[in-house]
Amino acid sequence: MKRKGWLIAFAATVLLLFILIPVQQSYSAEGNPSASAITQSALNNQFHLDHVVKIYVPSTVKGDIPITDTAHQKFVDQTLKQLSAWFGGATAIPGEGAWVDNSKTLIKEKVTIVYAFAEKLDKNSLNQVVDYAKKLKDDLAQEAISVEVDGKLYFIE
Repeated sequence: MKRKGWLIAFAATVLLLFILIPVQQSYSAEGNPSASAITQSALNNQFHLDHVVKIYVPSTVKGDIPITDTAHQKFVDQTLKQLSAWFGGATAIPGEGAWVDNSKTLIKEKVTIVYAFAEKLDKNSLNQVVDYAKKLKDDLAQEAISVEVDGKLYFIE
């Protein structure tokens, strides 16, 4: 009798596993759609931009000397205007950057990331961005300006 009860409990457990595991997997897949599933939905045939260009505008000169908020905003506005002219629009978001200098001191500064999405990027448009970053580097007496293109960060020296 004990053996029969154990066998029934075991069979019920196995049966539940065959029912619950597929339901669990189905639920998980529906709860986390892949990128291709998203683009096969309401976004299908919608206009989109495939590339993003970001310029990190520092709030210091010579690496660690703060400039005024007004001066920083001037450089941010200038970068917004330039990226908007090239790519049709731009957005600026505030952030905080940090690095360790040669004497192992943590240098922190306010930074504004100005970015634009682009339908296409070609050699000419990327050269314009790099030339602009070099000018910004010189204007702020920086060692480099960070430029991000499609998730890759470049240090423009």
